[in-house]
Amino acid sequence: MTGRRSLFFLFSILCLSIPAAVTASPDLKEDSLLRDHLWKQFISKPASQRPKVGLVFSAGSLRAVAHVGVASVLENAGFPVDMVAGTSMGAIMGALYAGGLPIKRLWDIASHITLSNGTNLDTFTLIRYLLADKLLSSEATETFIGKELGGRRFEDLKTPFACVAADLYSGEAIYFREGDLGLAVRASMNLPGIFAPVEFRHRYLVDGGVVDYIPIDAAKLLGADWVLASVTESDYTQSKPKNVLQSLEQVIDIRGSLLSHEQRREANYLIEPPVGGIGMYDTSRVQEALSDGVIEANKRVTGAMESLILFPQSMRSLLKDYAPSEATVEKP
Repeated sequence: MTGRRSLFFLFSILCLSIPAAVTASPDLKEDSLLRDHLWKQFISKPASQRPKVGLVFSAGSLRAVAHVGVASVLENAGFPVDMVAGTSMGAIMGALYAGGLPIKRLWDIASHITLSNGTNLDTFTLIRYLLADKLLSSEATETFIGKELGGRRFEDLKTPFACVAADLYSGEAIYFREGDLGLAVRASMNLPGIFAPVEFRHRYLVDGGVVDYIPIDAAKLLGADWVLASVTESDYTQSKPKNVLQSLEQVIDIRGSLLSHEQRREANYLIEPPVGGIGMYDTSRVQEALSDGVIEANKRVTGAMESLILFPQSMRSLLKDYAPSEATVEKP
């Protein structure tokens, strides 16, 4: 059933439950008016009376700054977000968003990302890395998250948040939902082969995108009933690696693509900014990625609203508003 037909179906049910004087001569062609009416009704409900909404940010290295553009459009639409989950760069953006940073600040952070933001990866250290045995450190990411969020832990965040890292030795996905936020985000974006694994409880952790590219399962662990995923996958078929770093990126992107094909089915709705051609560290295209997030989300936000309205739990919640209460039902 298409979104429009489903909306008409819901409208018909509502019409049967509302007094005739209120529903005289409905114009079924005005489906946008119906959607807007139901949307306002839906978002006015307390969180306890509607499905819990999870927002998921995929991995995607620099491409993942597009998540900020997506989040800005959802926020403008009044989209409820009850929990956030992210992997890799999606974990960084997700932690900052869940921590309550305004979109303006997130946009500013994303706009000024450089090759060395959050790491000690710059041109000179990269050359040194290629000539030495020691891996680079990602400790600056932990420091950055702590500074931006005032040292808050998972339990202190405005919105519940989860992120994913990979155990380098067992291949398991490690889910973080409590404790040290900075350490968890650092582990989630810890690119294998470039950065030294993060030691945590006898585990050696690397980038979560290796095992959980779109962490929908992490959002559901937090209790999400309906999940919107923002996906910033690479179009690796158009890429021709020219150095060691780009070759490693290609391998990770291929792995992520294989994972994401299956994970997409677990989402209730997808927004996929067309950022596949942007390289892992192509900082000259950051503004393009942000704009792509805004443009694609604007195209898709209406469909997301309809999908959430027509979610079975949402429909049951909306219909309760029109069901006669016991006090108004005449006894025979």
